[in-house]
Amino acid sequence: MPTGLSPTARALRTLEILQGRPGTTAAQLAEQLGVTERAARRYIEILREAGIPVEAVRGPYGGYRLGRGTRLPPVVFTEEQALGLVMAVLDGQPAAIDADDLVGAALSKVIRALPESIGRQAAALRAYASAAPDRRASRADPALTSALVAAVADRSRVLVTYRGESGDPWDTEVDPWAVVVRFGRWYLLCHSHRADAIRTYRIDRIRAVSRLPQTFTPPDNLDPVAALDQNLGAGWKYPTKVIFHAPHDAVAPYIRGPMGRLEPDGDRCVLTGTTGNPQMYAQEWLAAVPVDFTVEEGPELRAAVATVAARFGKAAP
Repeated sequence: MPTGLSPTARALRTLEILQGRPGTTAAQLAEQLGVTERAARRYIEILREAGIPVEAVRGPYGGYRLGRGTRLPPVVFTEEQALGLVMAVLDGQPAAIDADDLVGAALSKVIRALPESIGRQAAALRAYASAAPDRRASRADPALTSALVAAVADRSRVLVTYRGESGDPWDTEVDPWAVVVRFGRWYLLCHSHRADAIRTYRIDRIRAVSRLPQTFTPPDNLDPVAALDQNLGAGWKYPTKVIFHAPHDAVAPYIRGPMGRLEPDGDRCVLTGTTGNPQMYAQEWLAAVPVDFTVEEGPELRAAVATVAARFGKAAP
């Protein structure tokens, strides 16, 4: 933090920090402002004197937070932030090119609220960019996703109605550990009481969410992305084991989580998992890995690879 800032500027920076991270302690605030804890508390008092309610919560999870109903100053974007926001939205939601799309309508409001010079550039970026939809991506319902995120935060068990690949809905009680965005899809990582096991559910297939009175404690040191990747490649009908004749670091960038777990094995590496669709696994996933490999286990996958190899062989007689 620059040392030449005025007390008013530091007080505004304090407001910005509390907006982004409710529960910030005096020590954390002092570190971010580059001042002593005593000075940090003084900036809190400046905000209170200006009529902005700042609450102090005691206890191990305490800290400073803005009071309910606080009217905050307008959000101001720099040119780089505004353009980066538009690019991120279009990258994650290509349909936002269309102003009639749900996310597109929200993006239009953001662009209209920007200062004229920045808004003009953001609007031009959106108007002249072309976004190709990811065929693997799917749209999760915002309200259901929000309900799941709230349950994750509150550690509250929920009852979800899920529609599987068969199309038939069914109910299950789950402890929602995390919501993870992966491969263009939104997933719920949870413990299913119906299966008594870790499960990953696509949120776009969840039809209803109801809170239950029970609470839960998530696993210690949970890495949601790693746990999701491991779970996506497990529990399917056909086992798979593929030996790649190259080091782990050379192969890892091409391996998707649902393919299984990739582990080093000397100057080669081993991919172990399961699949419900050996044909897709062979022609879409394995065929895209530019490394020699051998299917060591899984007769169904071995047959699917042989079919792909024969088709490619006929293409170049």
